[in-house]
Amino acid sequence: MAVACAARLPAYAGFRHLLVVLTLVIACHSATVAASPWIDSASIGLGTAKEASDGGLNSPSAEVTDLAQWVIASRNNDGMPYLVIDKVNAAVFVFDAAGHLQAAAPALLGLARGDQSVEGVGDEKMSAIRPQDRITPAGRFVASLGHDPHGKEILWVDYKDAIALHPVVKGTPRERRAERLRSPTSADNRISYGCINVPLKFYKRFVSPAFTHTSGIVYILPETSSARRLFGSGKVEPGATLSVPAQP
Repeated sequence: MAVACAARLPAYAGFRHLLVVLTLVIACHSATVAASPWIDSASIGLGTAKEASDGGLNSPSAEVTDLAQWVIASRNNDGMPYLVIDKVNAAVFVFDAAGHLQAAAPALLGLARGDQSVEGVGDEKMSAIRPQDRITPAGRFVASLGHDPHGKEILWVDYKDAIALHPVVKGTPRERRAERLRSPTSADNRISYGCINVPLKFYKRFVSPAFTHTSGIVYILPETSSARRLFGSGKVEPGATLSVPAQP
């Protein structure tokens, strides 16, 4: 099985503002969430001062905040840590089992836009996967830590289709990764074979510990339909508690 990934080091521009906004929004709309401090990228060496400055990324989308609130209120995460991945804005958000926001980071995603993996893509060699088939699928996935063919730790999101979340890998000059790193937009973050690629230190400090000795849930927002339709979620009123069974 090939791990369908190719990635570059992403920028951290605007994530201080992004984390502050998301934390405040979730705290204001759900009585079960205590606001947790954002993680300063500079304090853990994830970017330069220029990269960590405000302005490069928009605030979290309404679909991200709505889904995060719904997961907490409905307990759809089944008491496990979870990630919310916004494909449109190329961002990953880490929550603990109680729904507290831990950190966020930019991400690289599948080159092709779409929400469903092509049948049998997980059995293909990477060189054989057509550009239009390099999709990061949307959905709710039960994820756990594992290893790639080279023995490096990764978070398996969809083992059947060889979709994983892992630290970025060194790219080729043709992929212009240095330019992508400096880019103030998420429009050029589509470069992988389908996997979700995040900064190494972000992975080591937040993703790996969150999933050590436990499975967790990865919610990947769709880009061709609405999250409410895909997950059966809805807008949560302040203080609301839902009783919704977990999706398979």
